[in-house]
Amino acid sequence: MSIKNIVLLLAMAGVMQGCVLTKIVSVPMRLGGAVVSIVPVVGNTAHDGIDKAAEVVDDVPI
Repeated sequence: MSIKNIVLLLAMAGVMQGCVLTKIVSVPMRLGGAVVSIVPVVGNTAHDGIDKAAEVVDDVPI
């Protein structure tokens, strides 16, 4: 393995830890909640539930 590959692997490992991993999961959840909130009757309730779940994912200690 060359030095370049090792440095690249270490850089990727550094970026993929902590809040980056949780953001990969929670951002699509929040976008889905924003789309669901357009629905007239249950949209805001569903958005609030999805937002609470995304906050729980953000709080995961990775």
